[in-house]
Amino acid sequence: MCGRYTSTTPVADLAAVFEVDEITVDEHPPSWNVAPTQQVLTIATSRDGDKRRLGQMRWGLVPSWAKDPTVGNRMINARAETLPTRRAFARAFATRRCIITCDGYYEWQRQPQMRSGTQPGPQKKERKQPFWIHPVEAGPMALGGLWEVWYDAEGQRMVTCVIVTTAANRRTAAVHDRMPLILPPEVWDRWLAPSPLDDSEAARILVPAAEDLLELRPIADAVNNVRNDGPELIKAVSQ
Repeated sequence: MCGRYTSTTPVADLAAVFEVDEITVDEHPPSWNVAPTQQVLTIATSRDGDKRRLGQMRWGLVPSWAKDPTVGNRMINARAETLPTRRAFARAFATRRCIITCDGYYEWQRQPQMRSGTQPGPQKKERKQPFWIHPVEAGPMALGGLWEVWYDAEGQRMVTCVIVTTAANRRTAAVHDRMPLILPPEVWDRWLAPSPLDDSEAARILVPAAEDLLELRPIADAVNNVRNDGPELIKAVSQ
């Protein structure tokens, strides 16, 4: 899964990389600890597909039929394998795909440790080692996402999104068995187009990232607290 990531590239630079036609956000401060329910930078197209827009959406998808927005707190990731069949994601997968920009994402590796107990012999406890997983060549990544619009009883509009995940590639599987869908530039146009993907297109796009795309950096436990933010979070530590 992907439950935390970094987003530090300036809006103007993102607009250039993703060749957007419109920017609908005035400013967006950098963050080294982006978390669910926050406003995140996204790229989506206009309804007719003619314009590519860079703006903000709330992370945690709220389907249009949801009774209240708290359902989005649980819908931060969507498994690529079940997108066409899950009620919460099927319609968005067909016509409301987006890109969620990031510079790297965090994942936690379960590591058993030995400790002494009251009974004879060693006992095991589990520790989670955080990693910052980022491109070998620094720069923003395009995470595959879906978006939806939800209205409350007063007609107030909320735009939300979810990050699509795939099985991990061989390199990242050492840390976790899932990874975010990372879209190469050659599929951005098709992913953002407001029309359904056919089976062959979906099979080509919904795949793990290339083995040589990412590096895994062990980091300190400070990232575990969402209140912590700053470049020190991605500083490498020895394991």
